[in-house]
Amino acid sequence: MTRLGPDEVDFDAVVLAGGRAERLGTPKPGVVVGGRPLLEHALAATSGAGRTVVVGPDELADPDRYALTREDPPFGGPVAGIAAGLSALPGPDDGGAVWVLVLACDVPRAAEAVPALLAAARHRTDEVAVHAVRGGRDQWLVGLYERAALHAALAALPAVHGASVRNLLSGLPALAVPDEDGATDDVDTWEDAREQDRRLGAGAVPPPDETPHDPHDGRRPR
Repeated sequence: MTRLGPDEVDFDAVVLAGGRAERLGTPKPGVVVGGRPLLEHALAATSGAGRTVVVGPDELADPDRYALTREDPPFGGPVAGIAAGLSALPGPDDGGAVWVLVLACDVPRAAEAVPALLAAARHRTDEVAVHAVRGGRDQWLVGLYERAALHAALAALPAVHGASVRNLLSGLPALAVPDEDGATDDVDTWEDAREQDRRLGAGAVPPPDETPHDPHDGRRPR
């Protein structure tokens, strides 16, 4: 297994931004928290990546900043998103990095969490994964994974569409990084968004519409 030097961790990034956000009633990547959209927070957290792939709908395209891809079929869940993002990245033999940062787009303080993962990865021994743990819960979607190990885990699944993140990642030898300050807390409700605004010191950003979304009203959630 390829090992990097002790003082440097090169990585590429896969940002998952294509899921359904029915609790918010609006696509999560564009939800404004801390003065900017959630996707922008995720991109800030991946600023050190060699390459970044965003997995999401066509309207997120920004080819000057990142590559965009989509899981096939759409809305296949985070494992399908990871598979699509990984396929869109060049492999190590083509200039891609050995390590891949997997990041859900709805973690507004990810830029605080990622440096801790990189620091831990420098001191790992036999681990092929480094992920955050918050309140005893594994935060697999804020994690670094050796590309070969991630490929092997995906190949071992009978199908990626609708697969469980736990089934994909829990068997990998992992170094857990405690997140005692909640930097990996995600935004799943407008209450979460307001709490993250407070943590980021931006003041409350009012949601555009707090009416619960009806999935049958003709709008297509992402």
